[in-house]
Amino acid sequence: ILTAKLSKACPLNPRQRGCVRAVGCSEDLKLLQTIIWWAKREHKALGVVFVDIATAFDTISHQHILRALQQREVVPHIINLVSNMYENICTNIK
Repeated sequence: ILTAKLSKACPLNPRQRGCVRAVGCSEDLKLLQTIIWWAKREHKALGVVFVDIATAFDTISHQHILRALQQREVVPHIINLVSNMYENICTNIK
């Protein structure tokens, strides 16, 4: 529900795969498989690069995200839900 509400105010690039319901991996793998098949068939050189870019939630301050939601006029209830997700969070590694 939260993703649906936020996506109206903050549209994502159609290539975005993280934290959204999408065909995702299988679609990407099928595309890669097709490109490899084509390169082999045509005897073309092929280079493949996988880039893992840090997520925004790891690198942008929580306050900045909340201000951006306010600027995009997201309803206060949704902003409060996002804000509450950041309160008293911790990570445990076992």
